[in-house]
Amino acid sequence: MSGHRPIEQIAADLRRVRRVRACFEPGVSAAKKIGARQAYDALLVQACTALGVEHRLRALPEGMDREIERFRVEECLRHQGMSL
Repeated sequence: MSGHRPIEQIAADLRRVRRVRACFEPGVSAAKKIGARQAYDALLVQACTALGVEHRLRALPEGMDREIERFRVEECLRHQGMSL
């Protein structure tokens, strides 16, 4: 696993970005929402790589299928002991 950031740091970043996404005020620009979503997905991918969890986040276009994959990946990471 050399080359990976510590899983605790990835988890902390996931929690931080998740809170940011949940607390956007009305009127926040679409660019900020998209940026936060992309940052969250990138962190999910890092966590999956570090823990050996398969994912399709890079393969799926934005939309319902990708949102479902996000939920599935979050659940898999929780089963691995990660606190999101």
